[in-house]
Amino acid sequence: MIKVGFVTCVQLGYSCMKAIYEVGGKLDLAISLLDNQAKSKSGRIYLDSFCNSKGIPLLKASHVNNPEVVQAIKDAELDWLFIIGWSQIASQELLEAPKRGVLGMHPTLLPTGRGRAAIPWAILKGLSKTGVTLFKLDSGVDTGPVVDQIEIALDNQVDANFLYQKVDAAHISLIKKVIPSLMSDDLVLKEQDESLATEWPGRKPEDGLIDLKGSVFDAERMVRALTRPYPGAFYFVDGIKVVVWKAVISKSRLSDRTIDFYDGQLQILEYELINVN
Repeated sequence: MIKVGFVTCVQLGYSCMKAIYEVGGKLDLAISLLDNQAKSKSGRIYLDSFCNSKGIPLLKASHVNNPEVVQAIKDAELDWLFIIGWSQIASQELLEAPKRGVLGMHPTLLPTGRGRAAIPWAILKGLSKTGVTLFKLDSGVDTGPVVDQIEIALDNQVDANFLYQKVDAAHISLIKKVIPSLMSDDLVLKEQDESLATEWPGRKPEDGLIDLKGSVFDAERMVRALTRPYPGAFYFVDGIKVVVWKAVISKSRLSDRTIDFYDGQLQILEYELINVN
Protein backbone atom coordinates (compact mmCIF):
# COMPACT_ATOMS: atom_id res chain seq x y z
CA MET A 1 0.00 0.00 0.00
CA ILE A 2 1.49 3.34 -1.10
CA LYS A 3 1.64 5.86 1.74
CA VAL A 4 1.38 9.57 0.94
CA GLY A 5 1.87 12.75 2.94
CA PHE A 6 1.07 16.39 2.22
CA VAL A 7 2.67 19.69 3.24
CA THR A 8 0.71 22.94 2.85
CA CYS A 9 -0.65 25.97 4.65
CA VAL A 10 -2.69 27.64 1.87
CA GLN A 11 -6.02 27.17 0.14
CA LEU A 12 -4.53 25.77 -3.08
CA GLY A 13 -2.79 22.97 -1.17
CA TYR A 14 -5.96 22.25 0.77
CA SER A 15 -7.92 22.03 -2.49
CA CYS A 16 -5.35 19.52 -3.77
CA MET A 17 -5.69 17.47 -0.59
CA LYS A 18 -9.45 17.30 -1.08
CA ALA A 19 -8.91 16.35 -4.74
CA ILE A 20 -6.85 13.34 -3.64
CA TYR A 21 -9.84 11.99 -1.73
CA GLU A 22 -12.25 12.83 -4.55
CA VAL A 23 -10.45 10.33 -6.80
CA GLY A 24 -10.14 7.58 -4.21
CA GLY A 25 -6.73 8.38 -2.76
CA LYS A 26 -5.83 8.91 0.88
CA LEU A 27 -3.23 10.65 3.02
CA ASP A 28 -1.23 9.15 5.87
CA LEU A 29 0.27 12.40 7.21
CA ALA A 30 -0.34 16.13 6.87
CA ILE A 31 2.16 18.84 7.82
CA SER A 32 1.45 22.54 8.24
CA LEU A 33 2.76 25.64 10.00
CA LEU A 34 2.12 26.48 13.63
CA ASP A 35 -1.18 28.32 14.08
CA ASN A 36 0.55 31.61 14.96
CA GLN A 37 2.70 31.63 11.82
CA ALA A 38 1.97 33.37 8.49
CA LYS A 39 -1.44 34.61 9.66
CA SER A 40 -1.47 37.30 6.96
CA LYS A 41 -0.25 35.01 4.18
CA SER A 42 -2.56 35.07 1.16
CA GLY A 43 -4.85 32.05 1.22
CA ARG A 44 -3.67 30.90 4.68
CA ILE A 45 -5.75 27.97 5.94
CA TYR A 46 -5.82 25.50 8.83
CA LEU A 47 -6.09 21.77 8.25
CA ASP A 48 -7.45 20.62 11.63
CA SER A 49 -11.07 20.06 10.63
CA PHE A 50 -10.28 18.26 7.37
CA CYS A 51 -7.63 16.05 8.96
CA ASN A 52 -9.94 15.16 11.85
CA SER A 53 -12.73 14.21 9.45
CA LYS A 54 -10.42 11.97 7.40
CA GLY A 55 -8.38 10.55 10.27
CA ILE A 56 -5.13 12.07 8.97
CA PRO A 57 -2.38 12.63 11.55
CA LEU A 58 -1.54 16.36 11.51
CA LEU A 59 1.85 17.74 12.51
CA LYS A 60 2.40 21.48 12.91
CA ALA A 61 5.95 22.79 12.82
CA SER A 62 7.76 26.11 12.47
CA HIS A 63 9.82 24.79 9.54
CA VAL A 64 9.44 21.85 7.20
CA ASN A 65 13.09 20.89 7.75
CA ASN A 66 12.77 20.59 11.53
CA PRO A 67 14.02 17.25 12.92
CA GLU A 68 10.55 16.32 14.19
CA VAL A 69 9.14 16.71 10.67
CA VAL A 70 11.78 14.49 9.09
CA GLN A 71 11.28 11.92 11.83
CA ALA A 72 7.48 11.98 11.44
CA ILE A 73 7.84 11.26 7.71
CA LYS A 74 10.12 8.32 8.44
CA ASP A 75 7.89 7.01 11.24
CA ALA A 76 4.86 7.16 8.92
CA GLU A 77 6.89 5.19 6.35
CA LEU A 78 5.74 7.54 3.59
CA ASP A 79 6.47 6.63 0.00
CA TRP A 80 5.68 10.08 -1.42
CA LEU A 81 5.35 13.55 0.07
CA PHE A 82 3.58 16.43 -1.70
CA ILE A 83 4.75 19.98 -0.97
CA ILE A 84 2.36 22.53 -2.50
CA GLY A 85 1.80 26.17 -1.54
CA TRP A 86 4.83 26.28 0.74
CA SER A 87 7.56 28.93 0.70
CA GLN A 88 10.23 27.15 2.77
CA ILE A 89 12.89 25.32 0.73
CA ALA A 90 13.17 21.62 1.50
CA SER A 91 16.53 20.34 2.70
CA GLN A 92 18.25 17.31 1.22
CA GLU A 93 17.45 15.41 4.41
CA LEU A 94 13.75 16.11 3.94
CA LEU A 95 13.86 15.18 0.25
CA GLU A 96 15.33 11.83 1.19
CA ALA A 97 12.92 11.12 4.07
CA PRO A 98 10.07 9.59 1.98
CA LYS A 99 10.99 6.27 0.34
CA ARG A 100 10.29 7.40 -3.22
CA GLY A 101 10.69 11.16 -2.90
CA VAL A 102 8.97 14.53 -2.72
CA LEU A 103 6.59 15.88 -5.36
CA GLY A 104 5.95 19.55 -6.09
CA MET A 105 4.20 21.74 -8.63
CA HIS A 106 5.59 24.54 -10.78
CA PRO A 107 3.35 26.88 -12.83
CA THR A 108 5.18 26.53 -16.15
CA LEU A 109 5.78 23.77 -18.66
CA LEU A 110 9.17 22.70 -17.34
CA PRO A 111 11.95 22.90 -18.34
CA THR A 112 10.67 26.27 -19.61
CA GLY A 113 10.48 28.94 -16.95
CA ARG A 114 12.37 27.54 -14.01
CA GLY A 115 12.60 30.04 -11.18
CA ARG A 116 10.32 32.80 -10.00
CA ALA A 117 7.33 34.96 -11.02
CA ALA A 118 6.05 32.37 -13.45
CA ILE A 119 2.61 33.88 -14.03
CA PRO A 120 3.76 37.46 -14.74
CA TRP A 121 6.62 36.28 -16.95
CA ALA A 122 4.36 34.08 -19.08
CA ILE A 123 2.32 37.19 -19.96
CA LEU A 124 5.26 39.59 -20.23
CA LYS A 125 6.99 37.24 -22.66
CA GLY A 126 3.86 36.99 -24.80
CA LEU A 127 3.80 33.18 -24.72
CA SER A 128 1.10 31.29 -26.59
CA LYS A 129 0.86 28.72 -23.81
CA THR A 130 2.04 27.93 -20.31
CA GLY A 131 0.93 25.32 -17.83
CA VAL A 132 1.57 23.47 -14.61
CA THR A 133 4.13 20.72 -14.06
CA LEU A 134 4.08 18.05 -11.37
CA PHE A 135 7.63 16.91 -10.78
CA LYS A 136 9.92 15.20 -8.30
CA LEU A 137 11.95 17.67 -6.28
CA ASP A 138 15.72 17.40 -6.25
CA SER A 139 18.53 19.66 -5.04
CA GLY A 140 18.24 21.96 -8.06
CA VAL A 141 15.74 24.72 -8.84
CA ASP A 142 12.80 23.09 -10.66
CA THR A 143 15.18 20.57 -12.25
CA GLY A 144 13.71 17.25 -11.12
CA PRO A 145 12.08 14.62 -13.36
CA VAL A 146 8.56 15.34 -14.58
CA VAL A 147 5.54 13.27 -13.60
CA ASP A 148 2.96 15.05 -15.78
CA GLN A 149 1.90 18.44 -17.13
CA ILE A 150 -1.25 20.35 -18.06
CA GLU A 151 -1.12 23.06 -20.71
CA ILE A 152 -2.91 26.42 -20.46
CA ALA A 153 -3.48 28.37 -23.67
CA LEU A 154 -2.69 32.10 -23.60
CA ASP A 155 -3.77 34.98 -25.81
CA ASN A 156 -3.19 38.73 -25.87
CA GLN A 157 -6.14 39.36 -23.54
CA VAL A 158 -5.24 37.14 -20.57
CA ASP A 159 -4.29 38.88 -17.34
CA ALA A 160 -2.59 37.68 -14.17
CA ASN A 161 -5.82 37.31 -12.23
CA PHE A 162 -7.36 35.03 -14.85
CA LEU A 163 -4.15 33.04 -15.31
CA TYR A 164 -3.74 32.66 -11.55
CA GLN A 165 -7.18 31.04 -11.39
CA LYS A 166 -6.39 28.79 -14.36
CA VAL A 167 -3.13 27.71 -12.71
CA ASP A 168 -4.96 26.86 -9.48
CA ALA A 169 -7.52 24.80 -11.40
CA ALA A 170 -4.72 23.03 -13.28
CA HIS A 171 -3.09 22.03 -9.98
CA ILE A 172 -6.29 20.29 -8.90
CA SER A 173 -6.83 18.65 -12.31
CA LEU A 174 -3.25 17.40 -12.34
CA ILE A 175 -3.58 15.91 -8.86
CA LYS A 176 -6.76 14.09 -9.88
CA LYS A 177 -5.10 12.84 -13.05
CA VAL A 178 -1.98 11.50 -11.36
CA ILE A 179 -3.20 10.12 -8.02
CA PRO A 180 -4.56 6.81 -9.42
CA SER A 181 -1.15 6.02 -10.93
CA LEU A 182 0.63 7.12 -7.78
CA MET A 183 -1.53 4.95 -5.54
CA SER A 184 -1.07 1.92 -7.82
CA ASP A 185 2.70 2.55 -7.84
CA ASP A 186 3.09 2.89 -11.59
CA LEU A 187 4.16 6.52 -11.95
CA VAL A 188 6.50 7.14 -14.87
CA LEU A 189 9.00 9.96 -14.40
CA LYS A 190 10.68 11.66 -17.34
CA GLU A 191 13.95 13.54 -17.07
CA GLN A 192 13.87 17.17 -18.20
CA ASP A 193 15.63 18.09 -21.44
CA GLU A 194 18.37 20.45 -20.27
CA SER A 195 18.89 21.77 -23.80
CA LEU A 196 15.41 23.34 -23.61
CA ALA A 197 15.73 24.75 -20.10
CA THR A 198 15.16 28.44 -19.39
CA GLU A 199 15.25 30.25 -16.06
CA TRP A 200 13.11 33.26 -15.19
CA PRO A 201 14.38 35.68 -12.51
CA GLY A 202 12.42 36.94 -9.55
CA ARG A 203 10.58 40.25 -9.80
CA LYS A 204 10.26 43.11 -7.32
CA PRO A 205 7.33 45.56 -7.02
CA GLU A 206 9.52 48.35 -8.44
CA ASP A 207 9.95 46.33 -11.64
CA GLY A 208 6.38 47.31 -12.49
CA LEU A 209 7.31 50.88 -13.46
CA ILE A 210 5.78 51.68 -16.85
CA ASP A 211 8.22 53.13 -19.37
CA LEU A 212 6.32 56.18 -20.60
CA LYS A 213 8.83 56.59 -23.44
CA GLY A 214 8.45 52.98 -24.52
CA SER A 215 5.81 51.10 -26.49
CA VAL A 216 2.13 51.14 -25.61
CA PHE A 217 2.07 47.40 -26.36
CA ASP A 218 4.72 46.72 -23.72
CA ALA A 219 2.86 48.90 -21.23
CA GLU A 220 -0.47 47.18 -21.83
CA ARG A 221 1.16 43.77 -21.45
CA MET A 222 2.77 44.86 -18.18
CA VAL A 223 -0.59 45.99 -16.82
CA ARG A 224 -2.10 42.58 -17.59
CA ALA A 225 0.90 40.73 -16.17
CA LEU A 226 1.01 42.60 -12.86
CA THR A 227 -2.63 43.13 -12.03
CA ARG A 228 -4.11 41.57 -8.88
CA PRO A 229 -3.03 39.46 -7.05
CA TYR A 230 0.31 41.07 -7.94
CA PRO A 231 1.46 44.61 -6.95
CA GLY A 232 0.41 46.28 -10.20
CA ALA A 233 2.08 48.28 -12.99
CA PHE A 234 2.47 51.97 -12.20
CA TYR A 235 3.75 55.42 -13.19
CA PHE A 236 4.11 58.77 -11.44
CA VAL A 237 2.32 62.08 -11.99
CA ASP A 238 3.25 65.11 -9.83
CA GLY A 239 4.38 63.00 -6.90
CA ILE A 240 1.38 60.69 -7.12
CA LYS A 241 1.87 57.01 -7.86
CA VAL A 242 -0.77 55.76 -10.27
CA VAL A 243 -1.20 51.99 -10.01
CA VAL A 244 -2.94 50.69 -13.12
CA TRP A 245 -5.07 47.60 -12.59
CA LYS A 246 -6.77 47.49 -15.99
CA ALA A 247 -6.16 49.25 -19.31
CA VAL A 248 -6.71 48.87 -23.03
CA ILE A 249 -4.95 50.20 -26.10
CA SER A 250 -6.97 52.89 -27.87
CA LYS A 251 -6.54 54.66 -31.19
CA SER A 252 -7.29 58.09 -29.78
CA ARG A 253 -7.28 60.00 -26.50
CA LEU A 254 -10.59 59.20 -24.84
CA SER A 255 -10.19 60.84 -21.42
CA ASP A 256 -7.76 62.43 -19.00
CA ARG A 257 -6.81 58.92 -17.93
CA THR A 258 -5.14 58.18 -21.25
CA ILE A 259 -1.36 57.83 -21.56
CA ASP A 260 0.24 58.86 -24.84
CA PHE A 261 3.03 56.64 -26.15
CA TYR A 262 5.00 57.05 -29.36
CA ASP A 263 3.03 54.21 -30.97
CA GLY A 264 -0.43 54.60 -29.46
CA GLN A 265 -2.55 55.47 -26.43
CA LEU A 266 -3.27 53.47 -23.30
CA GLN A 267 -6.76 54.00 -21.90
CA ILE A 268 -6.77 53.39 -18.13
CA LEU A 269 -9.96 51.71 -16.98
CA GLU A 270 -9.14 50.92 -13.35
CA TYR A 271 -6.48 52.54 -11.21
CA GLU A 272 -5.43 53.52 -7.72
CA LEU A 273 -3.75 56.75 -6.58
CA ILE A 274 -1.06 56.62 -3.90
CA ASN A 275 0.55 59.77 -2.47
CA VAL A 276 4.25 59.01 -2.12
CA ASN A 277 5.32 62.39 -0.71
